[in-house]
Amino acid sequence: MNSRISSQTLKGIFPALATPVTADGQVDAGAVKALMAHLKGSGIRGAVPLGGTGEYGAASRSERSRMVSLVREHLAADLPVIAGVLDPGFYDAMDAGKALAAAGADALMVLTPYYTNPTQQGIRDYFLRYADESPLPVVIYEIPYRTRIAIAPEVLHELSRHENIIGMKACNTDMYHFLKVVAGVASDFSVLSGEDTLLPVHMAAGAQGGIVVTANLIPRTWNALYQLLAQGRTQEALLMHRQLMPLMDLAFAETNPGPMKAVWDLIGVHAPYLLAPLVTCNPDLAARLRKELQARLASEAQLN
Repeated sequence: MNSRISSQTLKGIFPALATPVTADGQVDAGAVKALMAHLKGSGIRGAVPLGGTGEYGAASRSERSRMVSLVREHLAADLPVIAGVLDPGFYDAMDAGKALAAAGADALMVLTPYYTNPTQQGIRDYFLRYADESPLPVVIYEIPYRTRIAIAPEVLHELSRHENIIGMKACNTDMYHFLKVVAGVASDFSVLSGEDTLLPVHMAAGAQGGIVVTANLIPRTWNALYQLLAQGRTQEALLMHRQLMPLMDLAFAETNPGPMKAVWDLIGVHAPYLLAPLVTCNPDLAARLRKELQARLASEAQLN
């Protein structure tokens, strides 16, 4: 098992990194370094490049590997890089996993196979085979509002007992489904919330932390929120989360990461560009998000 990550250490806040790119679609090395500098010392437990927020499907294979390599270079040496693998088929997904492992990833966040509309048996067999052959520990990525297919709780219960599957990113917004999942997974399997908007509820129900989009912007705030929840101070955490709702509403008002990239110059990352087919967000939305982020950053400064 990789020394930086295990099911026991897969807890806390992990930013779901956006991918800074230049106008011609290449990863912006200077902006990646700036983003990592912003996250440094914030209390995060690792970083997750190349998920949906990281525009995996729009980036070239070589640039995906380059992003992972740069994140590994600039992230604290003791923190894990969990690289997304969002291919719809086994062979491309395995090739991607091996390439990202070679680039410096410590674990792979593997998406539910989609488009082919597999049965639950097919999903089970896919993840078991992937875990058997993967060069790195696997974190299951379930996000049915993108893939149009959910993983049955009983399948997740079985998968959670594979020695090379250490956890999951849970983006299923059906709370009863979530409750059934956490009720039956192995005791050493870490469920992470994949929804900024639901993280306190997920943690109250058994999640060990979260992979959080807006932690790109306000990582210290999210770590403080996590600490409250880990200490059982749920009401304080809910109040704090309520204060973040305007920011979340604006950040997700158009396809992520468009709004976030429009304002992350406020955190020292000067890379507003998106990869096709995404386009720059509405200027009015960007202006309102800028104002809200300025207020959140001012509040975050008080946490230092």
